[in-house]
Amino acid sequence: MAAPLAYALIATDLDGTLLRHDDTVSDRSRRALAAARESGARHLVVTGRPAPRVRPLFDDLGYDGLAVCGQGAQVYDAGSDRMVSSVTLERELAEVALGKIEAEVGQVFAAVDQDGVDGLTLIEPGYEMPHPTLPAVRVPGRSVLWEEPISKVLLRHPTLADDELAAVARGVVGHLATVTMSGPGTVELQPCGVTKATGLALAAERLGLRAEDTLAFGDMPNDIPMFAWARRGVAMANAHRELKAVADELTASNEEDGIAVVLERLLADGRISAGAARRA
Repeated sequence: MAAPLAYALIATDLDGTLLRHDDTVSDRSRRALAAARESGARHLVVTGRPAPRVRPLFDDLGYDGLAVCGQGAQVYDAGSDRMVSSVTLERELAEVALGKIEAEVGQVFAAVDQDGVDGLTLIEPGYEMPHPTLPAVRVPGRSVLWEEPISKVLLRHPTLADDELAAVARGVVGHLATVTMSGPGTVELQPCGVTKATGLALAAERLGLRAEDTLAFGDMPNDIPMFAWARRGVAMANAHRELKAVADELTASNEEDGIAVVLERLLADGRISAGAARRA
């Protein structure tokens, strides 16, 4: 029987996956990722956060490679602080989509992530950031949200649960934009067809790696496309039920070093190494 293939690409979500509740990465997780890199694998962050919101974290981690940001809309080179590629959400379409959603559920509150390495997160009156440590600029009205190119729209409803809001949004604007749920209070609209999987595939290709080389970690429904693309998807113990349902494996929570638990086992079994494409 042939030996199982080793993983050469470790794709990790950030919030609820690699990061603990205080936005830090444990020493154990740092050691496990360092050991994976020493074995020849690449670590690729795949996050819903836009590129400008990850730079301080990357500086702390010493992370200088490619990263997939903005739910797959951006491939960012942390080492050179430049955007390798980006896809924007057409602003008139985004405004129409919001109108269609509000026609179904009443008023929602919106925010946008502007495109680019220096793009801002703008929030309209009534919108509250689900992640209070991330910087945002409050604007006087919705029209200001559309003044510059954007990568995505973030939505909150005063009473509907995230699952309900996401389901309604998919039903009425799923043909106009990709609807994702990436965390508590975080339902998002992004360019149609753009997901973490599309961004991950693009970044992996630039690294000379493939889906069959990839081990992915995540915790929310926005990670489902990434799991479908990668050879193996590992959901955290704290993951949303929809992601657990499609995961190949469950690990410990983000607070209990779930990524490290899996990487340590695979390293001990010799299951992490440089990929065939990189060795060629």
